[in-house]
Amino acid sequence: MRLGLCAALCLWWSGSFVLAAEPYVVTASVDPADFALVGDRATAQILVNAKDHPGLQRAVQSLQQDLQKVTGQQLPVHHSVTAGAASDLALIVGSLDQSALLADLVARGKLDVSAIKGRWEAFQISLVEAPMPGISQALVIAGSDKRGAIFGVYDLAEQMGVSPWVWWADVPVKTSKVLYIKAGTHKVDAPKVKYRGIFLNDEYPALTSWVMQKYGGYNHQFYQQVFELLLRLKANFLWPAMWNNAFADDDWQNAVLADEMGIVMSNSHHEPMLRADKEWNRYGKGPWEYSKNREAIYQFWQQGAVRHKNLESIFTLGMRGQQDEPMSEGENIGLLEKIVADQRQILTETFKDRDIKTVPQVWALYKEVQGFYERGMRVPDDVTLLWSDDNFGHLRRLPTAQERSRSGGAGVYYHFDYVGGPRSYTWINSTPIAKIWQQMDLAWRYQADRIWIVNVGDLKPMEYPIDFFLRMAWNPTRFTAGNLEQYARDFATQQFGPEHATEIAWLLEGYSRHNGRRRPEAMTAQSYPLLANQEAARVSTELADLAQRSSALLAKLPKNQQDAFIQLVDHPVQATQALFELYHAEARNQLLASQGRRETNAAAADVKRWFDRDAALTARYHAIGSTSDKAGRWDQMMAQPHIGLRYWRNPEANTMPVLLTNQPIEAADMGVAAEGSSASWPQSDDLGHSLTLPRFDRLGTQQRVIDIFNRGSQSFQFEAKVVEAKVVDASSGKNKAGWLQISASQAEVKTSYPLKVSIDWSKTQPGLNQAEVWVKGTGYGWAKIKVTALDSPAARAPAIQAALAARQNAPFADADGYIAVNASSAQVQGNSTERYWQQVAGLGRFLLDEQAGSMVAVTPVDQLGDTNPVDTSPANTSSAEISPAAIKQAPRLQFPLYFQQAGEFNLQLYLSPALQITPGRGVRLAVALGDAEPQLLDLMANYDDKVWQQSVLDNIRILSHRLQVASPGLHQLRVYLVDPAVVLQKITIDTGALQPGYVGPVQSRRLHPQENQ
Repeated sequence: MRLGLCAALCLWWSGSFVLAAEPYVVTASVDPADFALVGDRATAQILVNAKDHPGLQRAVQSLQQDLQKVTGQQLPVHHSVTAGAASDLALIVGSLDQSALLADLVARGKLDVSAIKGRWEAFQISLVEAPMPGISQALVIAGSDKRGAIFGVYDLAEQMGVSPWVWWADVPVKTSKVLYIKAGTHKVDAPKVKYRGIFLNDEYPALTSWVMQKYGGYNHQFYQQVFELLLRLKANFLWPAMWNNAFADDDWQNAVLADEMGIVMSNSHHEPMLRADKEWNRYGKGPWEYSKNREAIYQFWQQGAVRHKNLESIFTLGMRGQQDEPMSEGENIGLLEKIVADQRQILTETFKDRDIKTVPQVWALYKEVQGFYERGMRVPDDVTLLWSDDNFGHLRRLPTAQERSRSGGAGVYYHFDYVGGPRSYTWINSTPIAKIWQQMDLAWRYQADRIWIVNVGDLKPMEYPIDFFLRMAWNPTRFTAGNLEQYARDFATQQFGPEHATEIAWLLEGYSRHNGRRRPEAMTAQSYPLLANQEAARVSTELADLAQRSSALLAKLPKNQQDAFIQLVDHPVQATQALFELYHAEARNQLLASQGRRETNAAAADVKRWFDRDAALTARYHAIGSTSDKAGRWDQMMAQPHIGLRYWRNPEANTMPVLLTNQPIEAADMGVAAEGSSASWPQSDDLGHSLTLPRFDRLGTQQRVIDIFNRGSQSFQFEAKVVEAKVVDASSGKNKAGWLQISASQAEVKTSYPLKVSIDWSKTQPGLNQAEVWVKGTGYGWAKIKVTALDSPAARAPAIQAALAARQNAPFADADGYIAVNASSAQVQGNSTERYWQQVAGLGRFLLDEQAGSMVAVTPVDQLGDTNPVDTSPANTSSAEISPAAIKQAPRLQFPLYFQQAGEFNLQLYLSPALQITPGRGVRLAVALGDAEPQLLDLMANYDDKVWQQSVLDNIRILSHRLQVASPGLHQLRVYLVDPAVVLQKITIDTGALQPGYVGPVQSRRLHPQENQ
């Protein structure tokens, strides 16, 4: 019987997630007690009380439609048991506060609702035998309240195979002629975050153009689709579009429908008292300045309170300037306190039938408003404090122990989209789910659990992170660092089935992680260097692989899945590649032009080709579902400009980069460039600069290239020779030559020729060996390229074998003038249940092929390592001291390193941007080489707006520390845990030749005792 069940489940993939509870919908009955929702021989009727909530009635109608889409059968909906009904099976749906059907079942002992009674938005789904006369078996969906019942209905719809994204991303339903509920089904669920929602923002031109075309404006026909999406995702809260819109004033049915369907409405952080910013433009009299125009503004707010008195809402308190700017009155705490007192008075006068403490209110501590709080302003305890990120996904503050005791609790306002400095990002998803998890897990740990709301811009194309954010808001404890990859597979399975789920998850994670390294709008030709560490080429290879795999998969998918695949996967993958390659080609165009190369014009043509590719991808998206006389389903939804941003204001349209061209001379003209450098001969001679290859060493790169290229239109012959400094063998006193080798002494060059340079280590001497490669072709004189080879005794086989004998962990080698190690490759030592380093895969600026992750510091929220409590009073701006002894007892990351030489070297720690989330703590960690005393490093040291701007553009903070290495050989670098919110991505140590880059060099190779150099 279990085998039969497995077979049934394998043939059917429901809409449920592996991370959720066990699926209860199957497509074949393997137990006589299974319930036939739509069976081979019987079909259930739907029973819902006529006086139950209208919003629940709507949800039941939606479920009825979903069932028809899945099975082809339309289940009848009745309000009571009908004599002679066609079926004695029933799906009974109701809320405990309104359903007479449920009340009857409870009264007669047929239904136990103690698990959900009195809870917020809880639901219970269970099978009941013989619940009432005329019904032999029933599936009962009971909600503790209106939304609890609605969420139970949509839970069943999702289990049946209807994705929450069925309308918003054209995800087809999974069809089956029959649907059974497994015997013994009993599911109870409820949210852990009270209000969970999204903010439609920055909606022009994309969303607004689409809405105007499809609906004529932001009316209730449009918002009905938004509300249903939220309910299907078990969300309950919305800040509506507001750039040039006013939710309740544009269409009063917007507000009425939201309340009916069960969506709690508010206005954004700068629109107090449920009045939209644009309403003041329409009806306000005088300036938006409370100190000068109190009477008019007070009356304006009164009207908002009265208007929404009977609608479920959250009132935003406080005041900012119009258009989301700071108040013109400046940082006047007394004035803002007066404003809040007046707003509370308005609510007291409006809600005379209840205690004002029961009227939901929120104070958004956004941008400069947080400064009012930190300087001592307070609101009553029943007002929720809504903390914010920095607009780029890094939480600015979380509640202290004292603040966590407030009755109003705390929440978080987060961003997937932002318009403002240092660079807007509105086009496409650029927030990896690993980053969302790490930040919102912090919020959960610090009990910021009253409201989670996220700015989603145009809604599309943010489907993937929205889905994750709202599912995590329902139950943050269900998501861990170890199951984020499973979530990606679950999401892919729900939309497209299990066959390609692993591949689709890889594509989703691939494009979003790339955009998370540097947001598309912040890209320039200089973002990823062409020369240092071959970064641009490595990224190009990664994105080309993703694009090729996505195209191949699109061709394999059934026709009815392709539109959804384009929206959710293929468009963001292909568009991400196109944008990167446009800037990659621009960088090549600039480099080639600076060297006078023939290929300059070809690179310029590549820029144009990728610019056109971007436009073609946008047109394809807009054409989805179009016909000869009808615009596409999502026409204009990808209209956000995203090419050519140089500051935060978007250009009016995508802007082609300025391109360089070159007209080669009608003759041969030699140029020479050394690997890793943009300098080229003969210009280098004119500027007095030497061409130099990166240093060779025994443990590093064993071949480098001198590029001999043609700046003219005719081919030429070159000759090359090695000119070595005299090296004398100390033991024999004889000259040792021939240690520097080149791949050719002469050859023809049409476009370019890679002259390969290598070292014969049997002929080098200990220390630094120096020589030159001379190249002659056209023109006067020789191009001279310096070559150095470091032959360190510590890098020779006997020294390595002696140092590593009996060692368990192979160290990372000092090679090519640096050591680089990903944090997830460190040894973790000293973790405890409360204080630990936690690996998070997918978090950080790594390339996919590195298969690396970051290490996140987790600590008790109010204690340091020595168990002393931290002074977290808001007025405390210092970081609590911690003793060196306590630091040494803390969990640590240990990096085994092998140095070729002694000296003082620069250690760089690559950390995710982070802010001081609680007063009294910095964002610190400590480092030590071996048993030396740990040295504290703090991300908040020397921190200012310029540092913040650079860190959010680069999505990294790099802390530096000078390391004293007393001797060559094996050493242990230790990184100690001190404060929470620290995310270490990698370390690098410059031992003489580290090239500056963006993501940094690939991880150094490990040494083993059997090394034979």
